[in-house]
Amino acid sequence: MQRNDRNVILTTRYESPCGALLLGSLGERLCLCDWQAAKDRSRVSRRLQRLLHAEFEEGASEVIDEAVRQLDEYFARKRREFDVPLLFAGKEFQTRVWNELLHIPFGSTVSYGELARRIGVPRAVRAVANANGANALSVFAPCHRIVGSDRSLTGYAGGLEAKKYLLELEAASQLPR
Repeated sequence: MQRNDRNVILTTRYESPCGALLLGSLGERLCLCDWQAAKDRSRVSRRLQRLLHAEFEEGASEVIDEAVRQLDEYFARKRREFDVPLLFAGKEFQTRVWNELLHIPFGSTVSYGELARRIGVPRAVRAVANANGANALSVFAPCHRIVGSDRSLTGYAGGLEAKKYLLELEAASQLPR
């Protein structure tokens, strides 16, 4: 959607069982699924506005409606994969990290070091951690599946309780029904 030579990111609040998320779409792709309680919330918004030449406006779209439907199914343990079209807005290195997140299987975790190895830069663990922390598409690009090298839960924009909730939800969904 465009208005006055600027793109418009339509946004809708989504109440998940582990915290409020702000969903945003630009055109026919989801570009935002960010925790409302995140301390870097405004930094993510500014980055999207700058890189997408966009302004935010509250509203709905078909892709947001589909994202809500898929999130509802995920939280009800009826969905393990998402197929909403995504729009990553970041530097090349960041988008490499975010795209690799899409390949981490449901119910699995990998360390920051393993993620760095997967994208071919094994010494860039700190840069991978920073890129993971800048992910604007939480849950859809599952940054909650990244853990410390000792398998401990480490930083998460939605808070460690939300990360724990998501990992436990996925672990419980792995059990036979």
